[in-house]
Amino acid sequence: MKEIYVEIITPSKVGYKGEVKSITVPGMLGNFQVLFNHAPLMSTFDIGVIRIVDMKENTMNFTTSGGTVEVLSNKILLLAESFESPDEIDIKRAEESKKRAEERLKNLYNESLDFTRVEASLQRAINRTKLAQTKS
Repeated sequence: MKEIYVEIITPSKVGYKGEVKSITVPGMLGNFQVLFNHAPLMSTFDIGVIRIVDMKENTMNFTTSGGTVEVLSNKILLLAESFESPDEIDIKRAEESKKRAEERLKNLYNESLDFTRVEASLQRAINRTKLAQTKS
């Protein structure tokens, strides 16, 4: 069977371990997909959704806040800042984070806030909110 082994690790947990048909990762310049016999690769990835298609053709989506990925000999290692399934996301908390980040962006010129950090916070909140809404 043509499978690839995936391991996704965060600072607080092992998010996923198993054989898959494919994985799609939010690259810094757009999504990229890894299939069986992919060329060796080492890269960073961005805030977004990691999509896994398992050996039974089930598709699973997870949010991430970015990290690094290594692809070598049909093994993929992702070291992610965060990794959550839709069921793990507290939608109320995600929406509150989004609202807070939007307010900070509005007041950015009045406060000494770092635009890049505020924007990343907003992107994470939007990403989590969108995926959490898919579980309904």
